Amino acid sequence: MAKCDVCGKGVTFGIKVSHSHRRSNRTWKPNVVRVKAIVNGTPKRIYACTRCLRSGKVTRAI
Repeated sequence: MAKCDVCGKGVTFGIKVSHSHRRSNRTWKPNVVRVKAIVNGTPKRIYACTRCLRSGKVTRAI
């Protein structure tokens, strides 16, 4: 579910490194919000990241 429908930003994987340099896997999830937006002229509920909302790539429906 953690995927933006507008830009496609999704979960990123990496490695967490502790102070003693022990390594373990971790994930970064995008800040995704479920919003009502205009898609192809009709209001529809989509998942959009806050970066797309802030930059104006999503037109919100009221």
